[in-house]
Amino acid sequence: MIPELTHTKVTKKNTESPDTYRDTFGTKTSDIMKRVFDFLAAFCGLILLSPVFMFIALRIKRDSSGPVFYWGARIGRTGRVFKMLKFRTMYETESSYQGLRITCEEDDRITPFGKWLRDTKINELPQLWNVLIGDMSLVGPRPEDPAISKTWPTEAARRILSVRPGVTSPASVVYRDEERMLHAGDVMRKYLHELSPDKMRLDQLYVKYRSFWLDIDVILWTALLLLPKIRTYTPSEPFLFVGPITRLIQRYVNWFIWDFVTVLVSIGIVGVVARLFGPLNIGLSRASAMALACALLYTVVGMILGINRVNWTKATSWDAGRLWIIWLIVTVAMLTVHYLRGSKNISTHVVILCASMISLSGIILIRYRERLWNGLYGRLHTRQMNSPATRERVIIVGSGRTAEHLAWLMDHPTYAGMFDVVGFIDDDFRSQGMKIYGSKVIGTTSDLPKIILQMDVGLVILAHYQSRSQQVKAFPDVEKFKPAKVVVAPDIFGSLSGLGNGSSYEDVSADLNDFQCRHCLARYAKVVNAGTAMCENQDINEYKET
Repeated sequence: MIPELTHTKVTKKNTESPDTYRDTFGTKTSDIMKRVFDFLAAFCGLILLSPVFMFIALRIKRDSSGPVFYWGARIGRTGRVFKMLKFRTMYETESSYQGLRITCEEDDRITPFGKWLRDTKINELPQLWNVLIGDMSLVGPRPEDPAISKTWPTEAARRILSVRPGVTSPASVVYRDEERMLHAGDVMRKYLHELSPDKMRLDQLYVKYRSFWLDIDVILWTALLLLPKIRTYTPSEPFLFVGPITRLIQRYVNWFIWDFVTVLVSIGIVGVVARLFGPLNIGLSRASAMALACALLYTVVGMILGINRVNWTKATSWDAGRLWIIWLIVTVAMLTVHYLRGSKNISTHVVILCASMISLSGIILIRYRERLWNGLYGRLHTRQMNSPATRERVIIVGSGRTAEHLAWLMDHPTYAGMFDVVGFIDDDFRSQGMKIYGSKVIGTTSDLPKIILQMDVGLVILAHYQSRSQQVKAFPDVEKFKPAKVVVAPDIFGSLSGLGNGSSYEDVSADLNDFQCRHCLARYAKVVNAGTAMCENQDINEYKET
């Protein structure tokens, strides 16, 4: 059965993040743009296509008796049933209404002219009326017959019915020849067991990746793949959901606009400051031309260096270095052009150089804005919502690369509200009292039991697990470290080094291997998650009882 998609009160912990807020805001903005676009496109389409509709109506009347249009019940957004409009393609007989809900190519209920309408998808055009009144969208999961939709899994139904159904969809592009895939005598079995599950999967992918530009891509694919010469081509799923228009906008147009605005603002700032010291008249038109030229150069050089393919939320330091290279090339090019055009005024070159330096800062800031925002939001959120008393107090044993990355992870906004690293343990006497990776070295292995009690430590993580290290060989006796839990962090770096030089772990004692397995960090995480799940289930049961 289709679940009732009504607003339900849900209690949960405060886990919102800046990404969640931006995704919600972006989705709402995209939905508004989508509805405005749908309304305008449907309104204009109905007016422009009205002569075509009149011609088709006459042909349908001449082809067979019956009404011009067919109103079919379909399941819509939030599970509401509505009447979807189509050109009639079947004979007006009782069997047409009582037969199978799905048609195949050999279906004898379809009229000769109706077959052509179905092949060209023109029979779907009246659904522009459904788009106009808000029952449907131009792009969205295709609306299903209510009887068939009852076979959908509950979770899939919730996702698919969370958006308006569409005239076309990614699934429509892939299964544009659906009727040719079905054959008489096996229609419903093949549709329900083979085609429908994959169409539901594609519809859920659409809901996940939906955007205004994805809709434009789907409309483009729908139109192009109706052409006879390329009808047999089927785009790959990555190219279907992130199509040519989306890639053009995301990888080139967006950054071109950002770069243009950044350079224009930089020129404006430098121009205002320069006029405080003397006459300078750049003018809006000249500043715009300079900003346009710089933005074009940034785009072209960026394409050569592959900057347009960088996901800046996960960029490396080398990616920022390539921005410096692009900036240097563009700056030298702009200075050279002005010099060759006869500009000998040193103040003009100073203005260009200063504006270029400010624009570099802006360009880097724009590209790393999400990471900066996440870091700032995480810090503020952690301070507001979590005090050190509510977080797990952690001691990290070791000072190597594994310890460094553990400290970084626990300081990340995702985990900063869960853990509080109180310090490091290291047997190197020279490190005592020194600050490493953001926290102090507070003692040696022999001091650890006393430190655990004094600082109320709940978790000790071994981040320097080497068989030859005497400090670690003392840890199998975990009773003396209670009440803290002792866990072993995976030595990823040591494992990679072992793979690289061909060394083996034959010298690791069986006792240490057994200890490492029994106290693995992953096993501890499973225990914690299981406990959390039990608490959450208890909360849900308590909520149901109330």
